[in-house]
Formats: sequence, C-alpha cells, structure tokens
Amino acid sequence: QVQLVESGGGLVQPGGSLRLSCTASDSSFGTLNMAWYRQAPGQQREWLATITPTGAYTNYADSVKGRFTASRDNAKNIAYLQMSSLKSEDTAVYYCKQRTIWGKGTLVTVSS
Repeated sequence: QVQLVESGGGLVQPGGSLRLSCTASDSSFGTLNMAWYRQAPGQQREWLATITPTGAYTNYADSVKGRFTASRDNAKNIAYLQMSSLKSEDTAVYYCKQRTIWGKGTLVTVSS
C-alpha cells in the first residue's frame, strides 16, 4: 500500500514563505490526483488544493488562492505545496492525500 510522507514544516514569521513536500512510496503517485489539507487546533480538517496527475490543472480553496501553489514532480514521486504571504491563521498541521491514503502531517507554525 502506498505511503505518503510530508516534510518541510516549521516555524516561519508572518509574511514569510515555506515549501512543503509530500513523498510517495509508490509509482502510482503519477497517475493520481494529489490533494493538500490542513487542520488547525480545535478545527475541522480543511481542503486546500488539488493537482491533477500531470500537473496541468490545479484548484484551490479561497482561503489560500493566490498565496499557495501546488506542483509535482512525477519522476521523483514528490508533490509540493509552496506557501507564501503566510499568516498566523495558516498555523496548522498540513497533510497530503491520494485516494484514501493520508500522510501523517507536518506542522506549520506562523508566528513572530
């Protein structure tokens, strides 16, 4: 069964940028949509973005549109979420998902 591992989280100041990665263990990665989600403390998990298998199409939640960019490198089985103009309300655990498989998440903290 494919496994997904997120990385790249950490502490960043408001207005800063961060790039998250999601590495898949299986080459089926390149045939599937990749979705990104986040969950802030005490809140429900929120969908952020989806990228199609070739990367030709992306879709974003209004809360991150214009600030976050999803991309992927199918040769490396890695998906990316480039985050910029970060705000304190972006603080959350970020997850990637393919089909029903979730990664364990990576924590992003936006604070001065």
